[in-house]
Amino acid sequence: MVSCLDPSSTGIGRSISSAPHLFMPSVRGGIGIDADDFRLSPTASSDRFTFHLLRADSSLTQGYWSLRRGIFCSEQHVFEESDRDELDAIAYPIAALHHSSNPEHEDGSETDVVGVVRIVETEPRLWYGGRLGVHADFRRHNQIGKGLIWKAVTTANGWGCDRFLATVQIQNVRFFRRLHWSSINELEIRGIRHHLMEADLSYYLPSRERRPIASHHLSAAA
Repeated sequence: MVSCLDPSSTGIGRSISSAPHLFMPSVRGGIGIDADDFRLSPTASSDRFTFHLLRADSSLTQGYWSLRRGIFCSEQHVFEESDRDELDAIAYPIAALHHSSNPEHEDGSETDVVGVVRIVETEPRLWYGGRLGVHADFRRHNQIGKGLIWKAVTTANGWGCDRFLATVQIQNVRFFRRLHWSSINELEIRGIRHHLMEADLSYYLPSRERRPIASHHLSAAA
């Protein structure tokens, strides 16, 4: 799993130096670091995994919410009943999909949501990534976390992003640095060390994905 946080309406963190004060806890855990650098195209895909911006009417919506709840509530116990918050009303959800030809697939379909992330514009042209996680059965596939990061940053960059930030747990800082992120500050959130990190937008070339209108966001109350 990759850990990154996004701002919330409740200040729960304290800065080691002078970083933003409003954060929400995200998934706890590490991810393997590849020896080689990694780069995907804006339409990152393979025979098994693809990465998609979800629209409000997407048939994958339930899978997105279910995986988020499974990671952040049932598994990590960061939240009790639900990890949804007011930011979901303005955030854009992104899902990693696993394409299977197994006829005995658990839900009877050939596609599963196996990774999630959301991006949100907190101020004009300032974006955060958060709620980033990968299904436990697929964490050995490092390409999923990397693909989600690529899709998140390139999508925001295509919509006029000037800065893209995330707070990253200390064990994942090197991983993000390999993906062309730099550390801005150190934070301590609920006793856990994090770095506030910023993506190099010159590396994450802008996507051509069109930005949905506000009414197409997923509803946090759904």
